[in-house]
Amino acid sequence: MESSRADAPPAGVAALPGGRRWVLAGALVLLVSAAPLVRHYLVRQPPEIWQVDLEVYRDGSVSVLLGRDVYAWLTGSPQWLPFTYPPFATLLGMPLALVPFRVAGWAWTALQLWLLWVCTGVAFRPFLDRFGHRAPLLQGAVAGLLVWSLPVAEGIRFGQVNAVIVALCLVDVARRTPRTWPRGVLVGVATAVKLTPGVFWVHWAVSRRWRPLAVSVATTAAVTGLTLLLLPAASATFWTDALLDPGRLGPNAGTSNQSLRGVLLRLWPGGSSVAGPGPGFTPVWVAVALVVGVLGFAAARGLERRGERVAVVAVVGMLAVLLSPVSWVHHVHWGIVVVGALLGDGRRPARVAAALVALGMLLCRLPWWGVTVLADGDLPRWFGRLLQNGYAVFALLAVAALWWLLVRRPDDAPAAPVASPVPQEAADAVR
Repeated sequence: MESSRADAPPAGVAALPGGRRWVLAGALVLLVSAAPLVRHYLVRQPPEIWQVDLEVYRDGSVSVLLGRDVYAWLTGSPQWLPFTYPPFATLLGMPLALVPFRVAGWAWTALQLWLLWVCTGVAFRPFLDRFGHRAPLLQGAVAGLLVWSLPVAEGIRFGQVNAVIVALCLVDVARRTPRTWPRGVLVGVATAVKLTPGVFWVHWAVSRRWRPLAVSVATTAAVTGLTLLLLPAASATFWTDALLDPGRLGPNAGTSNQSLRGVLLRLWPGGSSVAGPGPGFTPVWVAVALVVGVLGFAAARGLERRGERVAVVAVVGMLAVLLSPVSWVHHVHWGIVVVGALLGDGRRPARVAAALVALGMLLCRLPWWGVTVLADGDLPRWFGRLLQNGYAVFALLAVAALWWLLVRRPDDAPAAPVASPVPQEAADAVR
């Protein structure tokens, strides 16, 4: 069963204490902080590199409207980028296709900032609660700092979808509102848009949370089946061809790929960066991924038993980054949840220190510093490689830190009963 404290509405999702003026003040703080970033990427960027990923999403929906092959079409010069998401994403992206590209870019940026506000309210709720009616002002200040983290900034730069994916999963898994929808629905929608949130299915299976698992899988199956009826040709192409070609995503061995596979491709001489690793390499990746997955899901299960659902999202999000074949720097958007989960209510020095270290790593351009170190040759090569793979290191450290601080060395009583006095099936039925 859920604990009684799971009934309070999360900041940013429901009305906040303190009145509308504090919400407006917090929103203003966020907007002022984000203004230089938005000006740089939406006003000063040359047209040929303006919102390049949003252009991919929009062109996918335009392709559907025009009847052209969704997965054969490429965006314009000089990017020539293909659409790489499940066909259901083209249906959700239809509003983007119905407005001019510039309008879509500004609207998408506004959406990302609002979702950052929402995610900050959910992930940092215990800390924000300490400030009473002034909590929205601090929420804006925290979000205004997080917007400068490299993954969030890169999301704004490219017009990425990660803010949507993280928000759907975080609100679904960590929400404290009364049951307005079955837990798992939003994760199911997110998985139909971008497959990586399916990592939550593994977590729920390991944790024996059968009800949200069933709801989430059913949701994904339903919307995917509907898309198959509406877009049969595009669906067939994606599930039989595009999905199996990681080369469509870009240079897998490039610094931007911070997944375990990306790290190994950079460290393993001769590793293929297109369809898959070279001979003898695949077992290495599988073995490393299995070890990280087993340990990571065990940590997430321990956090689930303690009712630490924000930390669950943080750990599972980091596993999505590590275990996916390709995870670009902006995919580490889950890192903002990591900072909130580590911080908690801000009363425990060890957790505050860990949160500050995590925030510092996100604010730094670690992978690109590593490239510079490797190119200059003035510092040891191993140090350059460590920096170059800095966000993969961040993900590993985040999982370890959350397990140590919240499971191995918890500072308080469990947020939810460790074991239910009723059978698991009955416990799931009331969640």
